[in-house]
Amino acid sequence: MIKDKIENAHLYAGLGARLNQAFEFIQNTDLKNAEVGRYTIDGDNVRAVVSEYDTRDKSDCKLEAHYKYIDVQFMIKGTEHMGLVSLRDQQPYETNLERDYSFYDTTCEAIKFEEGSFMILFPDDIHMPGIAIDESSAVKKVVVKVLI
Repeated sequence: MIKDKIENAHLYAGLGARLNQAFEFIQNTDLKNAEVGRYTIDGDNVRAVVSEYDTRDKSDCKLEAHYKYIDVQFMIKGTEHMGLVSLRDQQPYETNLERDYSFYDTTCEAIKFEEGSFMILFPDDIHMPGIAIDESSAVKKVVVKVLI
């Protein structure tokens, strides 16, 4: 997992062309005014989903991991906690390879995810987005899926 502010995206240019495409989309798109929905950047190699939602109690959120895609999540507006734990020997209770996810029931650490920051979540990063900080609040976020 990498967490940083978007101004430092250039520091990660060496991680690959597809991740660079993700950062170019984030930095060159008017995301504050972008419509909620899916955006194709490079076919199935790099695609984005802009969403708006209210954060929830941790008990209402799910820990997830992916196999084929890296998540580059960018907080457009708002703040949430992101639950994180490294994949070790945990076993998923639900897996859908076609939709590229597994859900886990394990403990995690909560990290504050603020407006203007991004996270790169690799397949070994089990993550739980959308956790409320103190009380529910509105967020707008983009998740760019980058094929490994």
